[in-house]
Amino acid sequence: MIRLNVFIRVKEEKREAVLVAAKELVAASQKDKGCIAYDVFESATRHDVLMICETWKDAESLSAHEHTPHFMTLVPQIEELAEMKMEKFEF
Repeated sequence: MIRLNVFIRVKEEKREAVLVAAKELVAASQKDKGCIAYDVFESATRHDVLMICETWKDAESLSAHEHTPHFMTLVPQIEELAEMKMEKFEF
């Protein structure tokens, strides 16, 4: 399985727009084949930090997800509004 932790750092004035896009991405991605879990979290200690946690069955499932219309539309929207950093784990 593959786990991605995507850390999103966003300025206050863009936070709501990022949350809307992230929640839409989560809702659509949870339906993708091979998706074990896909959630967005708001930091309890830093208002400028969000995190998307994804767990995928395998690399094939993750690759297919990265080519879906919702991924190709929403991820660039989030990237325009905030800084993103991804950590990838395999287990």
